Amino acid sequence: MTRPTSPFPPPSRRARARAAHPALVAAAAVAILAGGALAGPAAASAAPAAPAPVVTRAALDPALVAGRGADVGFLEQEAENAATNGEVIGPDRTAYTLPAEASGRTAVRLDPGEHVEFTLPATANAITVRYSIPDSPGGGGITAPLEVSVDGGPAATMTLTSEYAWLYNQYPFTNDPNAGLLHPDWWITECGCVPGAGFEVQKPFRPMHFYDEQRMLLGSTYAAGSVVRLTAPQGTDAAWTVIDLLDSELVAPPTAQPDGSVSVTTFGADPTGGRDAAPAFRTAIRYAQRHDLTVFIPAGTFQVNEHLIVDDITIRGAGNWHSIVRGEEVALKKPTADGSVHTGVGFYGKDATAGGSSNVHLSDFAIEGDVRERIDTDQVNGVGGAMSDSTIDGLHIRHTKVGLWFDGPMHDLTVTDTIIVDQVADAVNFHTGVTASSVSNTFVRNTGDDGLAMWSERLANAGNTFDRNTVQTPTLANGIAIYGGTDTTVSGNLVADPIREGSGIHVGSRFGAEPFTGTLSIADNTTVRAGTYELNWNIGLGAIWFYALDRSIDQADIRVTGDHLLDNTYNAIMLVSDWPVKDLYSISGVHFEDLRIDGTGTSVVSARVAGSASFENVDARNVGAVGVNNCGTFHFTPAGSEFSLVDLGGNDSSGVNTTGPWLAPWELPNTITCDDRPPVVAPPAPSPW
Repeated sequence: MTRPTSPFPPPSRRARARAAHPALVAAAAVAILAGGALAGPAAASAAPAAPAPVVTRAALDPALVAGRGADVGFLEQEAENAATNGEVIGPDRTAYTLPAEASGRTAVRLDPGEHVEFTLPATANAITVRYSIPDSPGGGGITAPLEVSVDGGPAATMTLTSEYAWLYNQYPFTNDPNAGLLHPDWWITECGCVPGAGFEVQKPFRPMHFYDEQRMLLGSTYAAGSVVRLTAPQGTDAAWTVIDLLDSELVAPPTAQPDGSVSVTTFGADPTGGRDAAPAFRTAIRYAQRHDLTVFIPAGTFQVNEHLIVDDITIRGAGNWHSIVRGEEVALKKPTADGSVHTGVGFYGKDATAGGSSNVHLSDFAIEGDVRERIDTDQVNGVGGAMSDSTIDGLHIRHTKVGLWFDGPMHDLTVTDTIIVDQVADAVNFHTGVTASSVSNTFVRNTGDDGLAMWSERLANAGNTFDRNTVQTPTLANGIAIYGGTDTTVSGNLVADPIREGSGIHVGSRFGAEPFTGTLSIADNTTVRAGTYELNWNIGLGAIWFYALDRSIDQADIRVTGDHLLDNTYNAIMLVSDWPVKDLYSISGVHFEDLRIDGTGTSVVSARVAGSASFENVDARNVGAVGVNNCGTFHFTPAGSEFSLVDLGGNDSSGVNTTGPWLAPWELPNTITCDDRPPVVAPPAPSPW
């Protein structure tokens, strides 16, 4: 198949509860006009009069998140701010609903014949549409057309698919909407019991992961003010089409082949995608290694249905809109030693047990997989293995299990300027002994598990950084999760709209992780509409969530400084231990300083653990319940709570639903103020401080 040349995109390859809480009000978007209009294409008709475009970042006024998150080449416009004759759905944060998984928790539903129109805020020649269409009755998805026109010109067809969406049931989920419980021996919220074999649930049970996205080159360059109309045509197989947002950008032409490189086409790689290009890629890699050359992937779509092992090699594309490495998932005749039952497209360093790879540099191309279900033993990731002294820059990765999964020990990996979307699990995971490595200026949307994770299983990670990244709408778990490790920094990130059983930023002693030691700095991040409903506990989490499950969190100097926690669904900050280990493990040594908390559905701090934390210059407003919900370990002793809050001053508040400051003197150091499940009060939309 060909790459997405204009005006037509490529066709599809094939024709963990009850309602969580009241819906909260979504952030009101603020109109931002782009710069001066430029001349449109000669062939384009004049743009009709249209309302000013509303540009957002994570469905917020960009001024509220200035300097945080990834600096990307596209402008985001939410469908609910566009002109439409369709129906605005949401806001709603109830898990398993279409609005809950939408950016900003609001979207637009189109019936056949209806449309939504976006006014371009800046010159653009390419769009990305985030959308949802129904699943097929038996699962597996459908395809459906979406008509795309600009300024009233002829419509091109973008082919939408739900083949990579619509998961159901209990972890690790299924594509079958008619399946019974995957784990009938698990406790479930729906009956508040362990139902046992034969228990019937309403089917489909817990539908989720509704959205996907598609990119399209428009074929001409259009000026600011041009109107892009998206229409669900009459006769479509989709009973409805939900449009969440449109990203528009000006994509540069394909870059020329650089000096000192060899093209994969020289060795027979087919740029139309009609023939298997894996042998040509392997040959090009070997040739380039022997002759100290770069491997170049020119514009085109190349079919690769297996792992390409990379070591001491540079592979560069002509731009991730133009050079596409695409592969189908392939069932293996027998499982591999690591338990994989499938393979698929991916660039893999050698296994750490074999010495790993080094000096690998991947840049400026797209990886498109074919992963439609979650099988945790499968190695079907976009990039994997161990890669030391290596770089990943400017990739676009979608429809793999995990975008970038690294198994150490390994060191000095740098990931920059990369886009990872529509994964069935994580976007990035530093797993086991990854050191001195970083992810920065990377954009993540619609993962099926943690967006960015560091997991110190068996061997501690050390000296790693997640800096200035954007993570939006993880359908399960957390935006950013740190599981153990030494000397870790999480800074300048923007995390929005985690859906369920997770948080914006999570610090967890769990999953067999090594202890937190040294320092952990969580600095200058912004979360929005975070702090979700925890299905198994039937409580709300915090936008920043500390969890002691496997061991205490008490050996590290942990500092949470300069963070902004906006429009928190439940709590802003939570520190908790699980009930069976509440008398075994504690959390201490955490210092919160210079935080701005704008809106909580419940409390500023919820403590359900033994230990202590200090607070300095933590300002809060629009708090839904009380400032502090301090349950300790639920023994309610005469001595007070087992968790102490230390007031270091400057902890101001306004609009709190209680008397006095949020960290009131009578609550200190360990007064029991336990309201286990207070009513949720929707805060107003975030505004300048």
